[in-house]
Amino acid sequence: MDEPFLTSECVSCGACVQACPTATLMEKSVTEIGTPEHSVVTTCAYCGVGCTFKAEMRGDELVRMVPWKDGKANHGHSCVKGRFAYGYATHKERILKPMIRSNISDPWREVSWEEAIEYSASEMKRIQAKYGRSSIGGITSSRCTNEETYLVQKLVRAGFGTNNVDTCARVCHSPTGYGLKTAFGTSAGTQDFDSVEQSDVILVIGCNPTDGHPVFGSRMKKRLRQGAKLIVIDPRRIDLVKSPHIRADYHLPLKPGTNVAMVTALAHVIVTEGLIDEKFVQEQGDLETFYAWAEFVAQDRNSPEATELVTGVPANLVRDAARLYATGGNAAIYYGLGVTEHSQGSTTVLGIANLAMATGNIGREGVGVNPLRGQNNVQGSCDMGSFPHEFPGYRHVSDDATREMFEQLWGVPLDSEPGLRIPNMLDAAMDGTFKGLYVQGEDIAQSDPDAKHVIGGLKAMECVIVQDLFLNETANYAHVFLPGCSFLEKDGTFTNAERRIQLVRKVMAPKNGYADWEVTLLLAKAMGYEMTYEHPSQIMDEIAGSTPSFAGVSFDRLAELGSIQWPCNEKAPEGTPTMHIGGFVRGKGNFVITEYVGTDEKVGPRFPLLLTTGRILSQYNVGAQTRRTENSRWHEEDRLEIHPVDRTAACVKATG
Repeated sequence: MDEPFLTSECVSCGACVQACPTATLMEKSVTEIGTPEHSVVTTCAYCGVGCTFKAEMRGDELVRMVPWKDGKANHGHSCVKGRFAYGYATHKERILKPMIRSNISDPWREVSWEEAIEYSASEMKRIQAKYGRSSIGGITSSRCTNEETYLVQKLVRAGFGTNNVDTCARVCHSPTGYGLKTAFGTSAGTQDFDSVEQSDVILVIGCNPTDGHPVFGSRMKKRLRQGAKLIVIDPRRIDLVKSPHIRADYHLPLKPGTNVAMVTALAHVIVTEGLIDEKFVQEQGDLETFYAWAEFVAQDRNSPEATELVTGVPANLVRDAARLYATGGNAAIYYGLGVTEHSQGSTTVLGIANLAMATGNIGREGVGVNPLRGQNNVQGSCDMGSFPHEFPGYRHVSDDATREMFEQLWGVPLDSEPGLRIPNMLDAAMDGTFKGLYVQGEDIAQSDPDAKHVIGGLKAMECVIVQDLFLNETANYAHVFLPGCSFLEKDGTFTNAERRIQLVRKVMAPKNGYADWEVTLLLAKAMGYEMTYEHPSQIMDEIAGSTPSFAGVSFDRLAELGSIQWPCNEKAPEGTPTMHIGGFVRGKGNFVITEYVGTDEKVGPRFPLLLTTGRILSQYNVGAQTRRTENSRWHEEDRLEIHPVDRTAACVKATG
């Protein structure tokens, strides 16, 4: 009882406050602002779990966020971020008026919305006239709604006349999109969160659910306490390895960058020890690709004994873990950025898909391949066509039928060639051929790798437009700043990690004057491409009419059902909680050979240590939101975690 609260096992989810029958426990905001008068149900804007909350209001002031008991993703539970970290919306550092400047060395000048939009459009048109149509582009955000993301990519393709549109979600999602589409036929996870309650074996690789996705992490721990077995593949000893009432059956602490070797070694055991689900493979697998894959993984060089030299994990642990996954009953795999944000991210996802198919762990509750999305709308931003090579619904820009459909819908010719990704935009900027960028809700100077390259590219541009809540790092190199609005100030939808589309409802008027989707409309009109919508529901109607997996989605239907998991169409009018029941979308499951290629980032005399990043329970991503809330009490500064032996060798002084 002498342990300080902030260092205790309490995760500050607020459940005790919510459950207190006498109101002895109560949020401070209730005493400071007053008893709420009304509430609005909306969706959290933090991680990919997509918790539903009641925003309880007194007038136009938010009193508290209370997890909604009927929320399909969270079932009335919450975490410290969604429950308490909403104060950033009214933080004093928030920018509420547009600003422009001719050079990034000049001070900002506040202007009217009309002047800011006109200046932005005139600069973009000037650049295109001087450098060519492909000299400008845009970046969408995984924090914005589906409707806002759809509009940005539409503006770039139809208004700018180029496919130079990208998103940070490509880095974390495209390995999943490519891997699962190649193996199964769809670019998303296979299960809903409820599925974990039917799992007998849970394999966690490259993610830390208790910190990164705490509400789902709690559900996973509940299932583990009920007797499910756990395999953790992670260089770190994350909380799931050992915490109160929880202990992993196997922890495989592989060296960073060796995921493919590890997954292939697991497959080697399954194939060579006869643990394949022959019936499933014969009925639902592509036998030609299966036999080629089985022959590959069975090679001695892929055995746990051989790969131990690469992964650093004892062969006996790998063999035992593989046997448990293959024979322990319903086995589910959950993975995160520790899988996808590697040079072989797509290959690892394919390897995971191979494991699930080989053991028949696809197409029912309790199994599957489940990516845990890092941001609230990673899945949605990619569904909406944020990649330079794909229209909404993951359809390639070179597909004539799809492109012609969008040309007719949008009323302009569209480019059939893929556009530039963010790194390509920056390269082209350094080369002098890319000069204008519209960035909505992303901070690439803070979050993208190789900061010097990012900053160099931004400095080389003649017009960078940043639309955000705060003057972030990217804004240091911007010529126009358009104030954004928070999730509390807009209507729309988010799509979470389980493909669940949920309504985001406006609880207060935009403090900057416009919702983000309205700002994009203003810019499009000034560019000469007018888009006419009166409400985000009309944007969703256009999405549903042009994207088969969203065909049955509408705001009215979402309000009626609470949420919908795509695909939603005539065959599945209320959505699809579990994918690939009885067969794969692509027909037969496609097994793919996963050859391990060592990462270029190796330790050596000059660089003896590898640095890897992770998630923190109380903070979110780069901290633009949570650092401006009381959550900073839990984590006031970033900390480097290092083994004592490495610390001594590197002469790093310990603190704390």
